[in-house]
Amino acid sequence: MKIGMLCYPTHGGSGVVATELGKYLANKGYEIHFISYQKPFRLQAYHHNIFFHEVGALDYPLFQHNPYVLALVNKIVSISREVGLNILHAHYAIPHSLCAYLARQIVGGESLKVVTTLHGTDITLVGSDPSFREITAFSINQSDTVTAVSHSLKEQTVEFFPECSEPQVIYNFVDTALYIPGEKNRCLLHYRKGEEKILLHISNFRPVKRIFDVINIFHRVQQNVPSRLVLVGDGPDRHEASLLTEKLGIKNRVHFLGNHDDILEVLQGADIFLMPSEKESFGLAALEAMSCGVPVVASRTGGIPELVKHGDTGLLYPVGDVEGMAQGCLEILTRPEVCHRFSHYSRERALKKFDTSIIIPQYEELYRSTL
Repeated sequence: MKIGMLCYPTHGGSGVVATELGKYLANKGYEIHFISYQKPFRLQAYHHNIFFHEVGALDYPLFQHNPYVLALVNKIVSISREVGLNILHAHYAIPHSLCAYLARQIVGGESLKVVTTLHGTDITLVGSDPSFREITAFSINQSDTVTAVSHSLKEQTVEFFPECSEPQVIYNFVDTALYIPGEKNRCLLHYRKGEEKILLHISNFRPVKRIFDVINIFHRVQQNVPSRLVLVGDGPDRHEASLLTEKLGIKNRVHFLGNHDDILEVLQGADIFLMPSEKESFGLAALEAMSCGVPVVASRTGGIPELVKHGDTGLLYPVGDVEGMAQGCLEILTRPEVCHRFSHYSRERALKKFDTSIIIPQYEELYRSTL
């Protein structure tokens, strides 16, 4: 089977899922063709079944904005005709799902199938906006198969687009053989001093991620337990977040690491993973933390409760409950038996519910049934 993967190559969850899915399918013998404006950041090592096709766009003064979407469609058509793709798997509805549909129309014939995976903000933010609603609904309806990464996102899709058929739920996944608990004292030694605890947050620092809540939670925690906050990522709220650490007098205890392609050692070195997001359709970074045996303290929103079980693998609170989340962190950090229980069940849940061996076959069956 030859599969074209259409995704954003950046550090967001949709690009990570698309890349990891392609890599595991390639190991099973599928021929995978990634088509994007640059190589996905997790697609580094050579694999004989993986091909990357860079989309270039015409730089012409008449175009005020680069016509990337048209260039993407043209590249999909070219690759499809060259290698004979069977499936176009569009990750994130706009523009990838629409581009897949247009490419199929140009190629002609029903042998080229379109699978669309909805990841979250492509429905709740972009798709629901009046500027894109109609084209998002059209793209979903023209797809042969549609999936969502959580039941929460499925329900939101049905709410926002009642004229579209219900998507099938296939959860995000983690390689539990790679994301394993590590020796915390050997990780993040540059930041951890003595018996200090490490609180970790990973995101793209957009308002929806509530990075200021992360800092305010940590501010309360470090007053009671010697600790440090490690922040991985970058985005529009990065500068204001730094200013907030200065205002609170904790700048020397907060470490901005920027974007990183390999975060395994950072995850293994954490004592708590913070995810106080306003919206979160799944929470892939939280799953990777759980697989490393790291308890999660997060908002009770979107698909997070489908991943994190309150009182078993972590603690969930209403969005914006900074005080509650801080108290939850302190309960975990000051009660070793609670920390150990959460760590054990986090790892166990990742193994039994979200391992690649469980989720990847669901995509394989999806492809077969679509064809």
